[in-house]
Amino acid sequence: MPSTENQFAIQDPRTQYPQPPFPEQPQDAPGLASKMDPTPDHGEESYVGFGRLKGRKALITGADSGIGRAAAIAYAREGADLVLNYLDSEESDAQEVVALAEAAGVKVTTRPGDISDESFCNQLIADAVEDLGGLDLLVQVAGKQKAVESIADITTAQFDKTFKTNVYSLFWLSKAALPHMPPGSALINTASIQSYAPNANLLDYATTKAAIVAFTKSLAGQAIEQGIRVNCVAPGPFWTALQPSGGQPDDAIPTFGEAVPLGRPGQPAEIAPIYVLLATQESSYITGETFGVTGGDPTP
Repeated sequence: MPSTENQFAIQDPRTQYPQPPFPEQPQDAPGLASKMDPTPDHGEESYVGFGRLKGRKALITGADSGIGRAAAIAYAREGADLVLNYLDSEESDAQEVVALAEAAGVKVTTRPGDISDESFCNQLIADAVEDLGGLDLLVQVAGKQKAVESIADITTAQFDKTFKTNVYSLFWLSKAALPHMPPGSALINTASIQSYAPNANLLDYATTKAAIVAFTKSLAGQAIEQGIRVNCVAPGPFWTALQPSGGQPDDAIPTFGEAVPLGRPGQPAEIAPIYVLLATQESSYITGETFGVTGGDPTP
């Protein structure tokens, strides 16, 4: 991991974080970051905030680990109060995030539950508004990914669950949140390099991620009439618990990320700053855009 003595010092990005090979490390879905080797860097020691989100009110899905955890840590250190959503089985990871957010001096509450359920999504927004006294940031990171080699082996149940988790939840949560959000608010969605360059074994996942790009652009055209911006982040291969818990075949983990120009997977701490930028007034002229953070793999 990079030194925390001066995390702003110039470094070679190819060797800034661990490179393959990694050990095989299968987990049951949805997986825990605490069981990964090497442990992902979510910015626990390195992220420094500057108060850019002071007074803001954010709901983050998938906030227990991976990119959602990194965004939560960064938002807390930038001064935002938080509601964190994740699955019940991810509670141990989530409590680590709670402790880090509380140490940053912000208010944080947890609302675990399954965003593939419409009634839960509606309740989650109502609870977040009550917990925070309003809502002006909705950061949608949680997603389902399961590698399957052949369409013949993708069940309707899996296809349905992937779409409900990755796409329907965006519709339900955004629809419920927008009436509560004042001008200047922001929605930030999470697509993927798979939106543009889909792997053959991620058929259902890649399809949902392409849908998220279109959803973001379309909703941005509506929401700006309320003074609300909608943008999207498209990660490449990131070292998160999603990968060893079925997101990749077990035998792909040792070489995960080596095919991108940087030769390694991204660490969640490396993508958190774009989620911060899109939440702040520094990005006030940006809406309807998708930002690739892919280790050098080009996006359109």
